[in-house]
Amino acid sequence: MSILLEMREITKEFPGVKALDRVNLQVAEGEIHAICGENGAGKSTLMKVLSGVYPAGSYDGEIHYDGQLAEFRTLRDSEDRGIVIIHQELALVPELSIAENLFIGNERAQKGVMNWHETFQETEQLLKKVGLKDSPGTQVDKIGVGKQQLVEIAKALAKDVRLLILDEPTAALQENDSRKLLDLMLELKAQGVTCIIISHKLNEVRYVADSVTVIRDGMTVSTLDAKAGLSEDDIVRDMVGRDMSNRYPDRERRAGDLLLEVEGWNVWHPEHSERQVIKDISFNVRAGEVVGIAGVMGSGRTELAMSIFGQSWGRNISGTAKLRGSAMDVSTVDRAINGGLAYVTEDRKSLGLVLDETIQFNTTLANLEEVSAKGVLNPNEETKAAEYYRKALRTRTPSVFQKVGNLSGGNQQKVVLGKWLFTGPEVLILDEPTRGIDVGAKYEIYAIINELSAQGKGVVMISSEMPELLGMCDRIYVMNEGAFVGEMPAAEATQERIMSLIVTE
Repeated sequence: MSILLEMREITKEFPGVKALDRVNLQVAEGEIHAICGENGAGKSTLMKVLSGVYPAGSYDGEIHYDGQLAEFRTLRDSEDRGIVIIHQELALVPELSIAENLFIGNERAQKGVMNWHETFQETEQLLKKVGLKDSPGTQVDKIGVGKQQLVEIAKALAKDVRLLILDEPTAALQENDSRKLLDLMLELKAQGVTCIIISHKLNEVRYVADSVTVIRDGMTVSTLDAKAGLSEDDIVRDMVGRDMSNRYPDRERRAGDLLLEVEGWNVWHPEHSERQVIKDISFNVRAGEVVGIAGVMGSGRTELAMSIFGQSWGRNISGTAKLRGSAMDVSTVDRAINGGLAYVTEDRKSLGLVLDETIQFNTTLANLEEVSAKGVLNPNEETKAAEYYRKALRTRTPSVFQKVGNLSGGNQQKVVLGKWLFTGPEVLILDEPTRGIDVGAKYEIYAIINELSAQGKGVVMISSEMPELLGMCDRIYVMNEGAFVGEMPAAEATQERIMSLIVTE
């Protein structure tokens, strides 16, 4: 195969940080090339250099594309050469139709007048290519995240894509949607489209990739042949610089007295009052126990967690919650926090953090009373609290005055955990606590969860990754269509047993 893309000695610096240090990358025409590395390794930065987000002249090194030296100064420059990047945060306008989204900035128009017949006709052809049967006039916010990813790919195909870059394309997808997207990548490869995929999901990398380039600390570590018996452990070793054959830290499993009891919990949809989302759920958590909740996307896991945490989702909520045998008032978020609950959201960027503010600001946000006197914030106490959790959670940052938006995903997750630990909770509900972070950072989050259980706290862990639940939990509840359909000790659980409960109930 001929080389379509070669990036030579790429170095990119930001004030005080060298994000890329003489990185080299070769991508053959017609292959799927994976780029792996820990959060903050420089993967997305490298792709922004390639696509012109960071323009020629803002970095050192050379890009050779299709045999020619390329200097992309804008995103449009790279797209004109057939390079299209799909970012992890989808660039779709929710209020517009699929057709309108596909041709934004690439309109089918003459003399400023839209040709809607041509637009809808081309949209139908593109949707067929990516396996979508939705109408071109369907509003984007009416379809699920999995379909939205496919719309993004259709949008790329509308630009005559030759090199398609996908940054964490399956991070927010459930297993079925992920497999559809990966199979589509293989179809595009068969049609001659070259792909670069950035992913933390190593099983998916092994499924689609022909080659894997590993980046660590802004430098190229290795390029591996994915079709030559490459194992996940081989990739992990290069990513983190050490052997991680055991992905889950050891923990002495010792459940104590009953801590949290939820009984007869029912929740209706906040907008569709006739639709019951949570159906008569009862469960418990003991001190020092990690309890998992398994289920596919849409089963109601997040809705359950948010409704218990101060009724922050749903309406007509009924049921009881007890902590150490005493009734809890969880009717508002403040009361739930004061009662000893904390909820770490699955969406840290939108709901868990204020990205444009500092680590210090975010750490104390849920418990300002603790660092205030008579309603006046004490900056010294705030700094002291943030510094304590920075050290305790081993957050990698120059200082607590760093903006959270500048941190890697794993370190952002630690700031979210620090924020909620500062409220002094008895029970932490962790919703997808390792979503979008790499294997090294995952291990550190797992170690923190083990430390919390060792302190006697109760942990409820919601996760779409079944190996994670099997590796971390003491007991697992299985959820489907708003109800619990099974419960088992983790020692007796298997992926097959969990899935059989989901599909047969």
